[in-house]
Amino acid sequence: MNYQAIAEWSQVLSAVLFLGVLVWMWIKFIQPAVLAAQVAQNARITEAERHRDEAKAALESLQYEMDSAKRDAVAIKDRVAALAAAEREAILREAREAGERALRDAQGELARARAAAREQLRDELIEKSLAQARETAEHRVDAAADRKLVGSFVRSLEGSRT
Repeated sequence: MNYQAIAEWSQVLSAVLFLGVLVWMWIKFIQPAVLAAQVAQNARITEAERHRDEAKAALESLQYEMDSAKRDAVAIKDRVAALAAAEREAILREAREAGERALRDAQGELARARAAAREQLRDELIEKSLAQARETAEHRVDAAADRKLVGSFVRSLEGSRT
């Protein structure tokens, strides 16, 4: 027997057994741990991708809502401007109508005041004329002429009654 060959084959056999044990340990302990870690990492990646997709969808939804809110704000602003313009026109129209009514009323009042002033002036002129006529008549008419005038007036009244 050749001890040298046995030693070599012993070395080869121990190397093969060592490699077999390493392969067995790899398959039994390390590979399941690596596969579990890989599955866990893949799950984390899948979850992260799902969150990313949800965030993108939420972002798109929020972007759409922002655009919708901007459109609503513009529409509200336009409606407010239109309502303000309409209300401004209504207020101006009412003020104009009130001013025209006040002007017509003032013109009517002015006409009434003029008529009243004319009537008052006429009454004052008549009173002054009568006062002046009485004064002049008192100076010019004596008792005989007064009797003659009163008599003529009384006859005219009696003549008109019959």
